[in-house]
Amino acid sequence: MSLDGKLLGRAIERLEKLNRQDEARLSRLRAQLYSRLPRVKEIDSELSASFAKAALAALDGGARNPEDALRSVMLENLSLQAERAELMAGAGFAPDCLDEKPRCEKCSDRGFVGTKPCSCLMKLYADEQRIELSKLLKLGEESFDTFDLNYYPAASKNGAGSPRERMEIVYEICLQYARKFGGERDNLFMSGAPGLGKTFLSTCIARVVSENGWSVVYDTAVSIFSRFEDEHFDHSEDIEETRADIRRYMSCDLLIIDDLGTEMTTSFTQSVLYDLINTRLRTGKKTIISSNLSLDDVARRYSQQIASRLRGEYTLLRFEGEDIRALKREERR
Repeated sequence: MSLDGKLLGRAIERLEKLNRQDEARLSRLRAQLYSRLPRVKEIDSELSASFAKAALAALDGGARNPEDALRSVMLENLSLQAERAELMAGAGFAPDCLDEKPRCEKCSDRGFVGTKPCSCLMKLYADEQRIELSKLLKLGEESFDTFDLNYYPAASKNGAGSPRERMEIVYEICLQYARKFGGERDNLFMSGAPGLGKTFLSTCIARVVSENGWSVVYDTAVSIFSRFEDEHFDHSEDIEETRADIRRYMSCDLLIIDDLGTEMTTSFTQSVLYDLINTRLRTGKKTIISSNLSLDDVARRYSQQIASRLRGEYTLLRFEGEDIRALKREERR
């Protein structure tokens, strides 16, 4: 499982912001308490100074017995702490309200346990993934539970199985792909006319896979090829963000390329598509491609080599039925 460096950086920034907010809240509470109870402020100062007194007592080699001196400091501390607790309780403050208590006991709010990201940081990372995906996806009602097979015709036109029967199989493949992501399952090539649910199901997969902690990048083919063109032809100084996006396309656990074939196809885009597919296959990264094109169309529009990669390394999911968006518009009328 790889983490998206861009999103991990945002998650770390959010964690640091939460830590600063906690520090500010504690500082405000301390100022409020000290204003109402000046004696508590004095006691806290005395307790802080007592640590130095205890250390000196432990090292005292003079006439006094170091153990007796240390015991005296400890008894004095206990008396001060009892007085402090009584004053705070009388004013309605919890005795430990000024103690620094981490939100996460595993990492003490550092975000890492050793070199491994803590679960608290991974929750923030998952939030950032949802935010990133939401830039292109609604991430609203799209879920496997809301996918409605009733929009697909139950009757067969040629006796080879109805669109609904085929889509039941497609749905189950997508569901298991999402749930078992990280295993040995193939990449997916979703093919079919517009409005048949390709984007809906790929969104469902993106949601489940990202919620399980994998890095997911979802983008349109037009946008992806545009970023590669910017990196190749734009030599300005403001190119680092573009390069960061390209690294994400290449290295994320799951890349979903939506609407392949809607871009202007050139020799450059053909080269980029081959390199993107080939690199991700070589490094074991998974890819989902949705397109209105068939594999024969891919061979004609891009190259036989690209079509061969898709035939050999991708599971072909053919979407059938009627345009669901058109059907829903009719329902609203």
